[in-house]
Amino acid sequence: MSNQDDDIRIGVFPCDCGINIAGVLDMNAMVEFCKTLPHVVAADRNISLCTTSGADFIKKIVLENNLNRVVVAACTPKTHEPVFQAVLKDCGLNPSYLEFVNIREHASFVHQQDTGKAFNMAKEQIRAGVARAARLEVVPERVVPVSDAVLVIGGGIAGLQSALDLANQGHKVFLVEQNATIGGKMSMLDRTFPTDDCSI
Repeated sequence: MSNQDDDIRIGVFPCDCGINIAGVLDMNAMVEFCKTLPHVVAADRNISLCTTSGADFIKKIVLENNLNRVVVAACTPKTHEPVFQAVLKDCGLNPSYLEFVNIREHASFVHQQDTGKAFNMAKEQIRAGVARAARLEVVPERVVPVSDAVLVIGGGIAGLQSALDLANQGHKVFLVEQNATIGGKMSMLDRTFPTDDCSI
Protein backbone atom coordinates (compact mmCIF):
# COMPACT_ATOMS: atom_id res chain seq x y z
CA MET A 1 0.00 0.00 0.00
CA SER A 2 1.43 3.38 -1.04
CA ASN A 3 1.66 6.48 1.12
CA GLN A 4 -1.02 8.01 -1.08
CA ASP A 5 -3.36 5.14 -0.09
CA ASP A 6 -2.54 5.82 3.57
CA ASP A 7 -3.88 9.37 3.15
CA ILE A 8 -7.34 8.19 2.06
CA ARG A 9 -9.88 8.72 4.84
CA ILE A 10 -13.38 7.63 3.91
CA GLY A 11 -16.62 8.27 5.77
CA VAL A 12 -19.67 6.13 5.00
CA PHE A 13 -23.15 7.45 5.72
CA PRO A 14 -26.03 4.97 5.37
CA CYS A 15 -29.38 6.76 5.41
CA ASP A 16 -32.52 5.28 7.00
CA CYS A 17 -34.63 7.26 4.51
CA GLY A 18 -37.39 7.18 7.11
CA ILE A 19 -38.60 3.60 6.91
CA ASN A 20 -37.90 3.18 3.18
CA ILE A 21 -34.49 1.68 3.89
CA ALA A 22 -34.45 1.11 7.66
CA GLY A 23 -37.77 -0.75 7.43
CA VAL A 24 -36.02 -3.48 5.42
CA LEU A 25 -32.31 -3.30 6.33
CA ASP A 26 -30.66 -3.66 9.73
CA MET A 27 -28.98 -0.26 9.72
CA ASN A 28 -26.95 -0.75 12.91
CA ALA A 29 -25.43 -3.91 11.44
CA MET A 30 -24.83 -1.99 8.19
CA VAL A 31 -22.85 0.68 10.04
CA GLU A 32 -20.72 -1.98 11.74
CA PHE A 33 -20.07 -3.60 8.36
CA CYS A 34 -19.04 -0.24 6.87
CA LYS A 35 -16.43 0.22 9.62
CA THR A 36 -14.65 -2.97 8.50
CA LEU A 37 -14.03 -1.74 4.95
CA PRO A 38 -10.59 -0.51 3.80
CA HIS A 39 -9.86 3.22 4.31
CA VAL A 40 -13.11 3.74 6.26
CA VAL A 41 -12.36 5.76 9.39
CA ALA A 42 -15.94 6.78 10.22
CA ALA A 43 -19.41 5.39 9.57
CA ASP A 44 -22.74 6.39 11.02
CA ARG A 45 -26.41 6.29 10.09
CA ASN A 46 -29.00 9.04 10.05
CA ILE A 47 -32.78 9.03 9.71
CA SER A 48 -32.71 11.47 6.76
CA LEU A 49 -29.39 12.68 5.38
CA CYS A 50 -30.92 14.97 2.74
CA THR A 51 -32.34 17.34 5.38
CA THR A 52 -30.56 20.32 6.97
CA SER A 53 -29.94 18.32 10.13
CA GLY A 54 -28.63 15.43 8.01
CA ALA A 55 -26.21 17.77 6.21
CA ASP A 56 -25.00 19.12 9.58
CA PHE A 57 -24.56 15.52 10.78
CA ILE A 58 -22.30 14.72 7.81
CA LYS A 59 -20.30 17.96 8.17
CA LYS A 60 -19.65 17.31 11.86
CA ILE A 61 -18.30 13.80 11.23
CA VAL A 62 -16.25 14.88 8.20
CA LEU A 63 -14.55 17.67 10.15
CA GLU A 64 -14.06 15.64 13.36
CA ASN A 65 -12.41 12.77 11.47
CA ASN A 66 -10.56 14.78 8.83
CA LEU A 67 -12.28 12.79 6.06
CA ASN A 68 -11.33 13.33 2.44
CA ARG A 69 -13.84 11.00 0.78
CA VAL A 70 -17.57 10.57 1.47
CA VAL A 71 -19.80 7.64 0.57
CA VAL A 72 -23.52 8.25 0.95
CA ALA A 73 -25.66 5.09 0.91
CA ALA A 74 -29.19 6.32 0.44
CA CYS A 75 -31.71 6.85 -2.34
CA THR A 76 -31.34 8.00 -5.94
CA PRO A 77 -28.45 10.26 -6.92
CA LYS A 78 -30.61 11.68 -9.72
CA THR A 79 -32.34 14.00 -7.29
CA HIS A 80 -30.09 14.09 -4.23
CA GLU A 81 -26.48 14.01 -5.44
CA PRO A 82 -26.26 17.84 -5.76
CA VAL A 83 -27.40 18.16 -2.12
CA PHE A 84 -24.45 16.10 -0.89
CA GLN A 85 -21.99 17.72 -3.29
CA ALA A 86 -22.92 21.03 -1.65
CA VAL A 87 -22.25 19.47 1.77
CA LEU A 88 -18.74 18.47 0.63
CA LYS A 89 -18.12 22.02 -0.62
CA ASP A 90 -19.18 23.37 2.78
CA CYS A 91 -16.60 21.05 4.37
CA GLY A 92 -13.85 22.33 2.07
CA LEU A 93 -13.78 19.13 -0.01
CA ASN A 94 -14.03 18.88 -3.76
CA PRO A 95 -17.47 17.53 -4.78
CA SER A 96 -15.66 14.96 -6.95
CA TYR A 97 -14.85 13.09 -3.73
CA LEU A 98 -18.48 12.03 -3.24
CA GLU A 99 -19.56 8.50 -4.07
CA PHE A 100 -23.33 7.91 -4.02
CA VAL A 101 -24.74 4.40 -3.55
CA ASN A 102 -28.44 3.79 -4.17
CA ILE A 103 -29.40 1.16 -1.58
CA ARG A 104 -33.07 2.20 -1.56
CA GLU A 105 -34.12 1.43 -5.14
CA HIS A 106 -31.43 -1.21 -5.72
CA ALA A 107 -31.69 -3.14 -2.44
CA SER A 108 -34.50 -2.34 0.01
CA PHE A 109 -37.19 -1.69 -2.61
CA VAL A 110 -36.45 -4.65 -4.87
CA HIS A 111 -35.98 -7.17 -2.04
CA GLN A 112 -38.62 -6.03 0.47
CA GLN A 113 -39.84 -9.58 1.00
CA ASP A 114 -36.33 -10.98 1.63
CA THR A 115 -34.47 -8.84 4.18
CA GLY A 116 -31.39 -11.08 4.11
CA LYS A 117 -31.06 -10.71 0.37
CA ALA A 118 -31.67 -6.96 0.61
CA PHE A 119 -28.99 -6.64 3.30
CA ASN A 120 -26.41 -8.61 1.31
CA MET A 121 -27.18 -6.60 -1.84
CA ALA A 122 -26.75 -3.31 0.04
CA LYS A 123 -23.50 -4.54 1.60
CA GLU A 124 -22.03 -5.35 -1.80
CA GLN A 125 -23.10 -1.99 -3.21
CA ILE A 126 -21.49 -0.16 -0.31
CA ARG A 127 -18.33 -2.29 -0.57
CA ALA A 128 -18.07 -1.35 -4.25
CA GLY A 129 -18.81 2.31 -3.47
CA VAL A 130 -16.04 2.46 -0.88
CA ALA A 131 -13.58 0.80 -3.27
CA ARG A 132 -14.48 3.34 -5.93
CA ALA A 133 -14.28 6.24 -3.49
CA ALA A 134 -10.68 5.30 -2.71
CA ARG A 135 -9.83 5.83 -6.39
CA LEU A 136 -11.76 9.06 -7.00
CA GLU A 137 -9.87 11.99 -8.47
CA VAL A 138 -10.78 15.64 -8.86
CA VAL A 139 -12.76 16.20 -12.05
CA PRO A 140 -11.70 19.57 -13.49
CA GLU A 141 -14.46 22.01 -14.33
CA ARG A 142 -14.26 24.33 -17.30
CA VAL A 143 -16.45 27.26 -18.27
CA VAL A 144 -17.08 27.63 -21.98
CA PRO A 145 -18.96 30.38 -23.81
CA VAL A 146 -22.41 29.41 -25.04
CA SER A 147 -24.12 30.91 -28.06
CA ASP A 148 -27.78 31.84 -27.77
CA ALA A 149 -28.36 31.02 -31.46
CA VAL A 150 -30.94 28.30 -32.08
CA LEU A 151 -31.16 25.54 -34.67
CA VAL A 152 -34.72 24.50 -35.55
CA ILE A 153 -34.94 21.26 -37.50
CA GLY A 154 -38.03 20.95 -39.68
CA GLY A 155 -39.84 23.65 -41.63
CA GLY A 156 -43.35 22.38 -40.92
CA ILE A 157 -45.93 24.44 -39.04
CA ALA A 158 -44.42 23.60 -35.63
CA GLY A 159 -40.89 24.39 -36.81
CA LEU A 160 -41.92 27.66 -38.45
CA GLN A 161 -43.86 28.80 -35.39
CA SER A 162 -40.96 27.87 -33.09
CA ALA A 163 -38.51 29.75 -35.31
CA LEU A 164 -40.74 32.85 -35.34
CA ASP A 165 -41.28 32.78 -31.57
CA LEU A 166 -37.54 32.44 -30.90
CA ALA A 167 -36.64 35.16 -33.42
CA ASN A 168 -39.17 37.49 -31.78
CA GLN A 169 -37.34 36.91 -28.49
CA GLY A 170 -34.11 38.14 -30.05
CA HIS A 171 -32.41 34.83 -30.86
CA LYS A 172 -30.59 34.20 -34.12
CA VAL A 173 -32.43 31.24 -35.67
CA PHE A 174 -31.23 28.70 -38.23
CA LEU A 175 -34.10 26.79 -39.84
CA VAL A 176 -33.27 23.48 -41.55
CA GLU A 177 -35.73 21.71 -43.86
CA GLN A 178 -34.94 18.64 -45.96
CA ASN A 179 -37.54 19.37 -48.67
CA ALA A 180 -37.43 22.09 -51.33
CA THR A 181 -40.31 23.99 -49.72
CA ILE A 182 -41.41 24.82 -46.22
CA GLY A 183 -44.80 24.26 -44.66
CA GLY A 184 -44.70 20.48 -44.24
CA LYS A 185 -47.97 18.58 -44.65
CA MET A 186 -49.96 21.81 -44.36
CA SER A 187 -48.62 23.04 -47.69
CA MET A 188 -50.18 19.98 -49.39
CA LEU A 189 -53.71 20.81 -48.20
CA ASP A 190 -56.24 23.06 -49.91
CA ARG A 191 -58.62 24.00 -47.08
CA THR A 192 -58.47 23.36 -43.33
CA PHE A 193 -61.19 22.34 -40.88
CA PRO A 194 -63.17 23.85 -39.17
CA THR A 195 -62.78 27.37 -40.58
CA ASP A 196 -62.30 26.27 -44.20
CA ASP A 197 -59.31 28.64 -44.45
CA CYS A 198 -56.71 28.26 -47.16
CA SER A 199 -53.88 26.26 -45.61
CA ILE A 200 -51.17 28.16 -47.46
